[in-house]
Amino acid sequence: MVQILRPWKTILPVVLDSDEAVYRQIAKGIIEEIKRGRFKPGMALPGTRPLALDLKLNRKTVILAYDSLIAEGWLTSAYKQGTFVSDKLPQNIKLYRDHKTVIAVQSIPFSYREQQANSSLVQENSLVVFNDGLPDVRLAPMNELMRAYKRIFQQNAKWRMMGYGDPMGTDRIREAIASMLIHDRGVSAEPGQLCITRGSQMALYLIANVLIEKGDHIAIENPGYAPAWKVFERAGAKLIPVAVDENGICVDSLEVLCTQTKIKAVYVTPHHQFPTTVSMKIDRRLRLIELSNQYGFAIIEDDYDHEFHFSSKSLFPLASHQNALNVIYIGSLSKIVAPALRIGYVRASQKFIAALAALRKMIDVQGDNVMEHAVAELMEEGAVKKHAKKAYAVYKDRRDNMEGMLNTYLGSHISFKKPEGGLAYWIRFNENRNTVELAARLLEKGVSIIPTEPFSFHSDALNALRLGYASLTKDEMEMGLKLIAKEL
Repeated sequence: MVQILRPWKTILPVVLDSDEAVYRQIAKGIIEEIKRGRFKPGMALPGTRPLALDLKLNRKTVILAYDSLIAEGWLTSAYKQGTFVSDKLPQNIKLYRDHKTVIAVQSIPFSYREQQANSSLVQENSLVVFNDGLPDVRLAPMNELMRAYKRIFQQNAKWRMMGYGDPMGTDRIREAIASMLIHDRGVSAEPGQLCITRGSQMALYLIANVLIEKGDHIAIENPGYAPAWKVFERAGAKLIPVAVDENGICVDSLEVLCTQTKIKAVYVTPHHQFPTTVSMKIDRRLRLIELSNQYGFAIIEDDYDHEFHFSSKSLFPLASHQNALNVIYIGSLSKIVAPALRIGYVRASQKFIAALAALRKMIDVQGDNVMEHAVAELMEEGAVKKHAKKAYAVYKDRRDNMEGMLNTYLGSHISFKKPEGGLAYWIRFNENRNTVELAARLLEKGVSIIPTEPFSFHSDALNALRLGYASLTKDEMEMGLKLIAKEL
């Protein structure tokens, strides 16, 4: 039986010297709770004896109230089971949640900044989902992670992880990431230069709110990553779009901008530009660093999928260069393992990281200590690198399959360049296409794509699609591209 654990003395106030009979006051109180939706159909009510004790009334008064409500259809009783809210309430009643509550909500006395939700064109029953470049969670090393988690809880000092920890993250995970950065990416990092976050989006939020003051100008890639733009704008920044071509952000345009406007920072995705997938070439990387040092702006480098670069040699991050004095580097383990693994990180100067950690403590106190220890253990024993190597081979094969299928099924409609890395293709239509309308039509066929107009700073038509391939098998990929071809 469902028990009602409510403060009945406050829910059912009784005035003994009222002109209204006490049993009617009780009955009216129960009806009010049913109308408000607090007492739902089928919910068990307290027995008459405990309710009478709670209200300090004669039990016969409570029985009389219950009997009247049963007669009116508000309650039902079952022999030896108790009294319940009726499944079929009296007709023509108006529940408060249908009218009075709505009126109250519309007149909330405080103001707030409303957020516009991202429109989603994804259905759970979609046959094929072309995301923006997510890894295949079916490849995630779940068994290894579960074993590491179990070992953490079997340690003698496991109780130490149950208290509050460092808002920068556990020493162990920061040391593991620092080791990975120096050995795999050429980025020198001490644990004190790292702050662990719940993914790269949290990292962007923290950076924006530490770095940006209202009115600061932030240069961004166009087309680019809209979720980052929203974070910067909310922090008070004025965004200035800078065009992207086949070699990355146009640094000549950025230089002209620097001569005209004081730039606080530039946000870039140089390894695999989002959404176009192009890699910023070395000459532009060096020039961007020179401009940063010359004009004193920060470079926010979002290296969201560094591991998956399939050309002859992966380019080192901007943060690895000796003269990169002002780079704030963002990375994540989500692409290596799975999106649900919310471990991102920021690498910057120790003073900036200290300010970042202080803000992080205000909103989240700390990360998941146990998960951080478990992932650090997998990194220390080489399991993460082993998984990344396995995933690399799978994704490289899928990239090659995607190239062949794009030529086979969409070749007459599109042009594209095989990406050097990343987990998505950027395809351009030979004719003008509204991708919002295309996405809606494809969804009816069971295929989910992401409209690309939001990737443009001014929401212009890009006549292009970003098609993530890493999370699709060969059969899923072929099915999706065939259906796209039929719709073009």
